[in-house]
Amino acid sequence: MRGKTAEDLKLLELLDPVAEAAGYEIVRLRLMGGAERRRLQIMAERASDGDMVVEDCARLSRAISEVMDAADPISGEYTLEVSSPGIDRPLTRPKDFEAWEGFEVKIELDRLAEGRKRFRGVLQGIEDDQVGIDLEGEVETAMIPLAWIVEAKLVLTDELMKRGAEGRAARLASEQQQTTE
Repeated sequence: MRGKTAEDLKLLELLDPVAEAAGYEIVRLRLMGGAERRRLQIMAERASDGDMVVEDCARLSRAISEVMDAADPISGEYTLEVSSPGIDRPLTRPKDFEAWEGFEVKIELDRLAEGRKRFRGVLQGIEDDQVGIDLEGEVETAMIPLAWIVEAKLVLTDELMKRGAEGRAARLASEQQQTTE
């Protein structure tokens, strides 16, 4: 899920160590567009706390650019975009499904399950490579194999916005405390 195509996966192999050395984790990588104008979109976060501010994006972008210029793995011109995953972030790694348990999520599968490919409900974590989701109107938690998921994303809700605001407030308070010491 972190990469969709074989080319995405090769780029992840090249860039994961770069991001890790700089203190970041790549959440998702997508190389998009045709032969003319391509865009390499990388969503990342700090390994230490999952945060990602503008300065982090710039730092990671410079580190990735150096490696990309030397290795030249993409033919033709492309634009590099480094960003945070955002509040309604994609869930791409097992730890994401654990960290965001209790929040509403949309999941898309690569095959039909119970006659459909798309599900929306409250995330109930992950167990033995099975993602749990409480679907509206269902009594039991649905278990979906992680391997079947092609896309999973948090749904923007008031609860999610509240968690994001609380996280920002805590980060700002911590930064304020560090500058006064």
